[in-house]
Amino acid sequence: MNIQLPTSNDEKDDDGKPKRTGTLWTASAHIITAVIGSGVLSLAWAMAQLGWIIGSISLILFSLITFYTSKLLADCYRNSDPVSGKRNSTYMSAVKSNLGKTQIWMCGVCQYAILCGTAVGYTITASISAASIHKSNCFHKKGHEADCSISYSIFMIAFGLIEVFFSQLPDFHNLSWLSVVAAIMSFTYSLIGIFLSLGQIVSGKGGTTTLAGTVIGVDVTSMEKMWHAFQALGNIAFAYSYSMVLLEIQDTLKCPPAENRVMKKATLIGVSTTTLFYMLCGCLGYAAFGNKAPGNMLTGFGFFEPFWLIDIGNLAIVIHLLGAYQVFSQPVFAIMEESAIRKWPALRLLTKETTVVRSTSFPIKISLFRLVWRTAFVVTSTVLAMMMPFFNDIMGLLGALGFWPLTVYFPIEMYMNQKKIRRLSGKGIVLQMLSLVCLLVSLAAAIGSTQGIVVNLGKYKPFQAKS
Repeated sequence: MNIQLPTSNDEKDDDGKPKRTGTLWTASAHIITAVIGSGVLSLAWAMAQLGWIIGSISLILFSLITFYTSKLLADCYRNSDPVSGKRNSTYMSAVKSNLGKTQIWMCGVCQYAILCGTAVGYTITASISAASIHKSNCFHKKGHEADCSISYSIFMIAFGLIEVFFSQLPDFHNLSWLSVVAAIMSFTYSLIGIFLSLGQIVSGKGGTTTLAGTVIGVDVTSMEKMWHAFQALGNIAFAYSYSMVLLEIQDTLKCPPAENRVMKKATLIGVSTTTLFYMLCGCLGYAAFGNKAPGNMLTGFGFFEPFWLIDIGNLAIVIHLLGAYQVFSQPVFAIMEESAIRKWPALRLLTKETTVVRSTSFPIKISLFRLVWRTAFVVTSTVLAMMMPFFNDIMGLLGALGFWPLTVYFPIEMYMNQKKIRRLSGKGIVLQMLSLVCLLVSLAAAIGSTQGIVVNLGKYKPFQAKS
C-alpha cells in the first residue's frame, strides 16, 4: 500500500519495497490504537440497552468472532506459501488474489467508506472530549451555575488542523511512534473511566441495573427499546473493528519470522487486551450509571470534582484519536496516491518530494500532491463531522456497515478458497452459518443506528451543536 522512494538493493524486500522493520510490539501497538478507540466510551450505554446477560455475552462473542476471523485474514497476506508467496499488502489485493475481480468492488466500497466514516466519527469524538475539558474548567473557575456551553465546531476545526500536519507522514512505516503514544493514551482514559466507575460504585452512588437493561415504560418505550438494542450491537461491533486495516498493519512486519505467525500473536495480544478493558469499562460503567448510562462514558461523571482527573481522561482521548485517525486514514491516502501514479506514471508532480528537515532519525519530506489531496480529505471529514455530530448513532452505523463484510464475510470466503473447503462440508456449513448470523446482526444494527440518525437530523441545525 505504501508509495516509497527508490533505495539500494540491500535495503529492499522481496517485492522491491524498502525493508520492513515492524515487530510483534509495533503491530500490537497499531492494533490497540485501532481497536481501543472512541467505541469504548459507548460500551456502558450499550450495556444499559442490552442488560447484564445479553450485553456481557455480546461483548465476549464479538471479541471471539473478531479474533477468529482476524486469524483467517492474517493467512491471506501471502498467496500459497506463508513465507515466499506473493504479498497482499492491502485488503483489496487479498480479495483480488483469493476471490477474483468480481468481489473487489464490494470490498473497496465497504472498506474505504468505513475508513472515511471513521475519520468523521473520530473528529466528532475528539471534539466532544475537548469541549468537555473546556466545560469542566469553566465550571471550576466560574461556578456550577455558569453558562459554559461552547460550539463543537471550534474543536473540530482545531483537530482537523492538527490532522493536516500528521497526514503528511508518508505511510504506516512512519506511524509507529504515533501509534505507541496513542496506545498509551487509550490505556490512560480507559483506566480513568474504570477507576471513576469503581469510585462511584463503592461510594454507593451507582445506578439501577437490570438483567435486561432499560425498562420499557420506565426508561424507554417498546419501540425505543428495540431501536436502542439494535444500535447498541452496532456500537459493540464498532468497538472491535480494525479488520479493514489488518493487512496494512501486517505489511509493516519484517520477515523472518513469517508475517502471519507474528500477526496472529499481535492479534491475540491486541484483542485480548481490548476485551479486558471493554468488559471492565462496559460492566463497571453500567454498574456506575445504571439504565441512565450516557452515550459517552466520561461525560457522565459530570464536569465538577475531580475535574482534573476527568480532564486528563478527555485529553488522553483527544491525543489517542489524533493517532487513530491516521491509522484508519493511511489506507485511503495510499490507494488514491497509488491509483494516481498508475494512471499518470510520467507526471513528476505525483512523486516529487522536497526535504524540509534533513534529519537521519526523523527526516521531514513534503510532496505537493500529498499536501493538497490529504488536506482536502481532512477538510472534508471535518466539515461532515460538523454537520452530523451524533456520537452514538454514527459509531453504531459505522460498526454495523463494516462488521459483517470486512470482519466476517471476506475473511471466511478467502479462507475457504485458500484451504479448498467445500461449502457443503461440515466446516463449510459452520463457517457460512457464522457469516449469516453476523449478517443479520449487522443489518439490525444498521437499521437501529439509521433510525437514530434520522430522528436526530429532524431536530438538529447543522454547525450549531454545543456542549
